Amino acid sequence: MVFQRDVAPGIHRLEHAYTNQYLVEDGDRLVLVDAGLPRSYGPLVDAIHHLGRDVDAVSALIITHGHFDHVGTARRLAKHWRIPVHIHHDDAWLAAHPYRYAHQNATRFGVPLRNPPSWKLLGRMASAGAFQVRGVDEAQVSTFGEAAELPGKATVVPTPGHTFGHVSLHFPDRDAVISGDALVTLDPYTGAHGPRLIAGSATADLERNRASLDALASTGAKSVLPGHGVPWHHGVAAAVERARHTDS
Repeated sequence: MVFQRDVAPGIHRLEHAYTNQYLVEDGDRLVLVDAGLPRSYGPLVDAIHHLGRDVDAVSALIITHGHFDHVGTARRLAKHWRIPVHIHHDDAWLAAHPYRYAHQNATRFGVPLRNPPSWKLLGRMASAGAFQVRGVDEAQVSTFGEAAELPGKATVVPTPGHTFGHVSLHFPDRDAVISGDALVTLDPYTGAHGPRLIAGSATADLERNRASLDALASTGAKSVLPGHGVPWHHGVAAAVERARHTDS
């Protein structure tokens, strides 16, 4: 577990099993962005306590996309914490069936098997429950579209491609964008570092993902907070330019 306070003003990063979650301060409450893997629950509770809060301070969960490593605790949080779970309407079904995702490369597991640097990452994710995720039922989620007003003053930035309903979240007052897996600084499927797209073995449409980089760049944010890897604080334009030239 890695816990970093204020990776952007009032936004805190929890990394567990090479997967990020973010706690966003919203007045005296917290908004959680992404739900990690099943065994991320304990580290999440610890992170909230590090902030001097208890779990009842969390008012909502926003999910950037419905892959298994971003919905791992969503069902549990919806049931036991009784918080609303927000996800784009095009990914609601996927969040309920998080292993049934589209992928551009027909041989889904071929890329990681050919990339030994990824074995440690994927093994750590497996030990955190990557193969034991129960999706969050569609009846438990609140779906939204592009013009939604979300908790924490998050502005929806549609960034489809990695999944068809993927969104990023722009926080203009904090000069930051949570990019989910539309742009990462660590690809768990290859072990590669630096701003990039995730490999086609876990991405529905790489060309559409590349096109979505324009939407990320348009935010002009200084800090990019990815779903995997360390935050990037050198401007979203520079991150997007580097990501365009990665071989995914």
